[in-house]
Amino acid sequence: MGARIALRARVSARVRALRPSETLSLSARARELRARGESVVSFAAGEPDFDTPEHIRRAAIEAIDAGHTRYTDVAGTAALREAIAAKLARGNGLQYGAREIVVSNGAKHSIWNALFTLCEPGDEVLIPVPYWVTFPEIVRLVGAVPVPVAPSPGTYKVTPADLDRAVTPRTRLLILNSPNNPSGAVYGREEIDAIAKVVLRHDLFVLSDEIYENLIYSGERHVSIAESPGLRERTVLVNGVSKTWAMTGWRVGFAAAPTDVAEGMERLQGQSTSNPSSVSQQAALRALTGGMEQAYAMRDKFAARRDLVVEKLTRIPGVALRPPEGAFYAFPDLSERIRRAKNGVKDSVGLCDYLIDEARIVCVPGSAFGMEGHLRLSYAVGEREIHDGLDRMSAALQRM
Repeated sequence: MGARIALRARVSARVRALRPSETLSLSARARELRARGESVVSFAAGEPDFDTPEHIRRAAIEAIDAGHTRYTDVAGTAALREAIAAKLARGNGLQYGAREIVVSNGAKHSIWNALFTLCEPGDEVLIPVPYWVTFPEIVRLVGAVPVPVAPSPGTYKVTPADLDRAVTPRTRLLILNSPNNPSGAVYGREEIDAIAKVVLRHDLFVLSDEIYENLIYSGERHVSIAESPGLRERTVLVNGVSKTWAMTGWRVGFAAAPTDVAEGMERLQGQSTSNPSSVSQQAALRALTGGMEQAYAMRDKFAARRDLVVEKLTRIPGVALRPPEGAFYAFPDLSERIRRAKNGVKDSVGLCDYLIDEARIVCVPGSAFGMEGHLRLSYAVGEREIHDGLDRMSAALQRM
């Protein structure tokens, strides 16, 4: 016991206060069950189940053979930053110079850099609910205060009025995530422009997480808040290659920001991780310059899976679902099922535990995203697993 107390004393209060990532923890539990020979269907993963396209993998091999294995500039190679700037101009109508681009070890790292660069201790950060599990944790690490903003009833989006009510003299920044993880909600042009007016009125900054930009199923073009009048100079736009090109393990994300903010993020990165992997940067360069055909093919498969998930979930009594417009998650509301449970299940965490124990299916509780009563289900799994897993869920809920 004495040794355990001494060990705890060596771990800082800020790290002890960190909550483990529910998504990563549940994915690990699924792997453990499979390793024991159990038949498990996991809806917990936040990554595509496809292989990285072959032409991108080949670029990495060519990079190794060509000797691209040394340090690069802290903010990424000039060629990659120029390709990112070209992508933003082509796809979003946004003009950035290479010095306004910082390439990092994944979009999560870009978010970390942005929040540490923009926020002072005690600043308040508005985070619309539901939110990605990591947003409030990084805000707390910075010393700032996460302020969840509940969505308007019947939606998974916040309105200008919702944001106005949440702003105080300490408010520094708004985090906006569209398409949204976990709900799949997508903000349209008018909604984005209306939120932009709130940002201008209250003199705020925006961290815009756009990692699911190319996974929208309505045919509409993704809208970045940096496109709204007056917002480019107030926005850190975060994106990456992980979701669009199935490159989660390559760890390449990027941020586009005003020059002074980008320079601050580069200084911070220079004293922490330095540059991202040189080989991964060459692969990301090929992804950004090699055409979108395979990315769109993956998106079309996700769309078919989304339709299947929506069809099967809406057939289950007591499950309410707003069909996701983007990303690759469904976020059903099972509050009615939880209220009627006769087996001791009282919340979304208990429901997830029950589904793992009773049906060997893994979901993520809505409480991890700030919205109790819901579950997040990733449809980055094969159609056979979707059929099997949701049939198991339906049967388990009937028994509950």
